[in-house]
Amino acid sequence: MSQSTLDDDELFGEAASEMREDVEASLSEARSVLPAADDIWDVEADNTLGVLNALKGALDVEDAEAHLRDAKKWYTMGERADAFEDADDLEAAIEEIEELIEDVEAAREQVSDLTATIPQLRGTLEEFAEADEESENDADADADADAEAEA
Repeated sequence: MSQSTLDDDELFGEAASEMREDVEASLSEARSVLPAADDIWDVEADNTLGVLNALKGALDVEDAEAHLRDAKKWYTMGERADAFEDADDLEAAIEEIEELIEDVEAAREQVSDLTATIPQLRGTLEEFAEADEESENDADADADADAEAEA
């Protein structure tokens, strides 16, 4: 075997190690920017809409998605180059984070829907209460008018 082949194999081994490190680093970064359990459980606000907006903000996974994308990019490069001896752990970690991000995004969409619905519902309930109050006032006025007419 020539010296050039040994150097190429050594360089390929180094590159493969660096790719694995890049994937692992990106996965670690993705994990670190995912919402913490306490961040979505403990929110402070003055009203329901404030709570929903705080929760929606806590469920933002845009940064985690970017890091996951980097991890997938380097993983795909390594897989296509057949650079990893055993990449099952990387694939499993990517899938785990991907599923978690999907769950958080689904929850964020539900909170967004509520954020849009709650003010509308409040307005409808206020209109209903005002109409009911007007109806009661009209009924009281009619009863008073009937009582005066009988007297």
